[in-house]
Amino acid sequence: MKQLDVITIGRSSVDLYGQQVGGRLEDMGSFAKYIGGSPTNIACGTARLGLRSAVITRVGDEHMGRFIREQLLREGVDVRGVTTDPARLTALVILGIRDQDSFPLIFYRENCADMALSADDIDEGLISQSRCVLATGTHLSHPRTEAAVIKALHLARKHGAQTALDIDYRPNLWGLAGHGDGESRFVESRAVTARLQATLHLFDLIVGTEEEFHIAGGTTDTLDALRAVRAVSDAVLVCKRGAAGAVAFTGTIDGWDSGEQGPGFPIEVFNVLGAGDGFFSGLLKGWLDGEPWPKALEYANACGAFAVSRHGCTPAYPSLEELDFFLNRGVARPDLRNDRDLEQIHWATNRQGRTGGDWTTMRVFAFDHRAQLEEMDGYSPARGGAFKQLCLDAALRVAAGRGGHGILCDNRIGRAALQRASGSGLWIGRPAEWPGSRPLALEPELGPDCGGLGEWARENVVKVLCFCHPRDDAALRAAQEATVLRLFTAARRNGLDFLLEIIPSKVGPVDEETTAQLIRQFYAAGIYPDWWKLEPLASTAAWQKAIAAIEDHDRHTRGIVVLGLDATEEDLAASFAVAAAFPLVRGFAVGRTIFGAVAREWFAGRLSDDAAVAEMAARFQRLCGHWDRARLAARAAA
Repeated sequence: MKQLDVITIGRSSVDLYGQQVGGRLEDMGSFAKYIGGSPTNIACGTARLGLRSAVITRVGDEHMGRFIREQLLREGVDVRGVTTDPARLTALVILGIRDQDSFPLIFYRENCADMALSADDIDEGLISQSRCVLATGTHLSHPRTEAAVIKALHLARKHGAQTALDIDYRPNLWGLAGHGDGESRFVESRAVTARLQATLHLFDLIVGTEEEFHIAGGTTDTLDALRAVRAVSDAVLVCKRGAAGAVAFTGTIDGWDSGEQGPGFPIEVFNVLGAGDGFFSGLLKGWLDGEPWPKALEYANACGAFAVSRHGCTPAYPSLEELDFFLNRGVARPDLRNDRDLEQIHWATNRQGRTGGDWTTMRVFAFDHRAQLEEMDGYSPARGGAFKQLCLDAALRVAAGRGGHGILCDNRIGRAALQRASGSGLWIGRPAEWPGSRPLALEPELGPDCGGLGEWARENVVKVLCFCHPRDDAALRAAQEATVLRLFTAARRNGLDFLLEIIPSKVGPVDEETTAQLIRQFYAAGIYPDWWKLEPLASTAAWQKAIAAIEDHDRHTRGIVVLGLDATEEDLAASFAVAAAFPLVRGFAVGRTIFGAVAREWFAGRLSDDAAVAEMAARFQRLCGHWDRARLAARAAA
């Protein structure tokens, strides 16, 4: 059995999408950064649909090249074919959404890395491992990249792989339009037609819009163009016709009815950029799974519908679960990006592509405390910041570069530690609440509309602690839920994971129903946390009820972490033994049990930096051991 389903070859870029819609590109004030380039988009789109994909391309030896490589890994794409070019920069594209018919874009591709792809970059061993090799038309535009594509196609045939072409005609990239005409989709050129037709016989599947078949066939009559392509290629020809859907021709082309069609979807067109790559991703899923062409085209049209309804290219593409949900339920509203149920599934099932990492085990050192440190003798803002650096040192020592470890750290006292942790491989949670507030108030840095989240690092998880209880009066409950909802909405808007911590025991008596009741109340308010942080629950029944409350509303939540409440190690070990029996409980987030006594000694000047780090690391390590043993015991018992 081959290790890969599809390898794509060609462009990779960083896309900077204007975030203002309806204005000129000249007037854009801010941009969202995404991975881009047709074959790179398709590699990510197919990976989201469960295919094992890889991409062959080149990136620069700089920040944007590393972003592409890291993002591909987060999306689950094999990067063995990604070469780092030390002499060239990664390609860049700036794009905007003017209206439903205008999508201005500028390609920054002068001597870019991916256009230096050569035959030497094509590894026969990698090609031999794939069921399919997909090329895109841009890389047939230059002799060097064309040689790489041709070599890959011949190797694919040698090793029994199928071959596919996305015509992907961009006149600008063939030198037929100016820098300001990146949006142009068709310029007639006999030279381009001849170049394409010289390779069409190498493909089993050829996909394009009507304009793209015009250039491949050498005529602006679409059916005649398709017949001209058929004259030089036995490939299945799939023609995308916009609102008219798509047609697959497997044999002679006698008219549109001689092809097979799949259902289209009545959705609002918001952004056509990248829609063809989404379409091809769905088509490959159906084709490589052996589905009949109407079903493969249904997949393709649905994936294209997602793309045209959302901002960006790769970020818009669906997961397989999202696609299945959409096909089973149908269109609830034409602007899919505003379909709440669909967007929740999109967010939750594509989360790995935003944040990466394996967080099925969570061992978190929580030192986001502020008030507790400020009250200690010897505290000052400078010394508080220095102590949090020591906490980070302890966390890094225990993690030792391994996954499954994290921190909670604030920005007010712990800013230096928070910033230093970025890129370390740790899971990073950051508090948003004003310490101890009830009713809940947020840190002033967030602003009244939580606009301050726009300044947060994308790997920061927004954490908010709410002291609440099912017996809270209606006014207090409404006020607190409104604050949490405002923060949650802003977190989603900024692409940040959201952790909700609830502590009812500080407010009133608790029983087996208390936490479950609160969880249901927050879901009813429209709040869907990526993470829950809960008190240690005393019984198996209480855990069962809490977990049922979560899973009844959100089967895709990342999970639960257990907080510590300054408990002793022995008490925490006992609580872990109960919690670890439930897979949805991923681990713990404990603070004062680790740092409390150490902080008092350190601020009093009775403990050195090295000793403080060593003691906190030892305490954190012991808690990790307690959790790991509890989980192993639970699995053995199961």
